[in-house]
Amino acid sequence: MLSAYLDFIRIRFLMMLAYRVNYYSGILIYTLNIGVYYFTWQAIYGSQTVLGGFTVDQMTTYVAVSWMARAFYFNNLDREIANDIRDGSVAIQFIRPYNYVIVKMMQGLGEGLFRLILFMGPGMIIACILFPVKLPTDPAAWTAFLFMLLMSFLINSQINIFTGLLSFFVENNEGMMRMKRVLVDLFSGVIVPITLFPGWLSGIMKFLPFQAITFLPSSVFTGRIQGVGIWHVLGIQLLWFAILIIPILLMWRQARHRLFVQGG
Repeated sequence: MLSAYLDFIRIRFLMMLAYRVNYYSGILIYTLNIGVYYFTWQAIYGSQTVLGGFTVDQMTTYVAVSWMARAFYFNNLDREIANDIRDGSVAIQFIRPYNYVIVKMMQGLGEGLFRLILFMGPGMIIACILFPVKLPTDPAAWTAFLFMLLMSFLINSQINIFTGLLSFFVENNEGMMRMKRVLVDLFSGVIVPITLFPGWLSGIMKFLPFQAITFLPSSVFTGRIQGVGIWHVLGIQLLWFAILIIPILLMWRQARHRLFVQGG
């Protein structure tokens, strides 16, 4: 069974190779995003050297690594699940000898690995050439960041799967998926670091999983979190990964007993 799940990773990776135009345009779009945010933050800082706990150099690096990390953990598993439910093809998945939710996670991982190797890597090199990005020199920081990047993918995918499974209970969850994407981008720290949120809002963010997707890994990469603090943020990611498994399992169990096909 393990080899079957690994095949889903390989197949999705190969499928991504077929869409090379999206690959090249994606690198360009993400580089442009980094450029826009870089010059925006330069204007915001002005003569200041520190803002929200970030120096100018740290903010530049934070912006670059946050957007490139998003290229790895981003996926449309929620939309794929919703489409499977809408056209009734999910019913076929019920009778196959594998777990549908795990298959979706493996497919997302195959897409993520493609983006990591052929998207995030080259994109980060381009960002380092165009902008004053400072990479960590401590091997421990690199090791921790790469592991946290994997956890970012898992947590984001769990949120996507949870949102997608809501399609079992509502006829159309398009609005939920759009709202989820906005919430993840905003509250994960891709658009604005969480330390720049108002005090009451940043306090709330500490009790939500979004910070574990972008803000915490990028803070380790930029050197804002070091030493023992790295173990603390790793623990936060692992905790949220374990917590999010519970509602997914409960929802999947209930969903299997209330499937109805819309027009299928």
